[in-house]
Amino acid sequence: MTDSTRARPGKRERLAAAAQRVLHEQGVERTTLADIARAADVPVGNVYYYFKTKDQLVEAAIGAHAGDLRSVLDALDGLPAPRERLTALLRGWVAQREVAARYGCPTGTLASELDKRDDGLDRAVAGVMRVLLDWAEEQFRQMGRDDARELAVALVAAYQGISLLTNTFRDPELMAVEGRRLERWIDSLG
Repeated sequence: MTDSTRARPGKRERLAAAAQRVLHEQGVERTTLADIARAADVPVGNVYYYFKTKDQLVEAAIGAHAGDLRSVLDALDGLPAPRERLTALLRGWVAQREVAARYGCPTGTLASELDKRDDGLDRAVAGVMRVLLDWAEEQFRQMGRDDARELAVALVAAYQGISLLTNTFRDPELMAVEGRRLERWIDSLG
């Protein structure tokens, strides 16, 4: 099937993808249902058929983040060695440095924002981060590292930190430099 003959995603899927994008760009508090409906090319009245509240759309955005992450990790799992998989993950992050400079890490910024609320959505986005952390830990474990969890935490923390700095200073080169450093670090681990 070519791109021109592929069926357009349904309204629910378009709304979830739009929520994911708009929440990343504007933040949860500044985003309205109308913003998401407009981005999804769905009449605002139809949003309520699929999502009764903005929080349900936030949950759908978290689900979209989880799905995107799972797709990335599944593709990386096709690479033959854990070092290659970790390096490819880093390169994927660095490839998104312009987006990070403008809006920050999609999952990290959402996690930070939702942490300030008392509705349980913070735990849902933490679950997405946990998937990444667990995957990275498994890669380090396959490299024969007894300290695999600590290394996974260090890797994800380094990425989250450089995403914050890249966004704060609006300087994508910061992420490129840190990506190269992290590649050398992974290579040094044996």
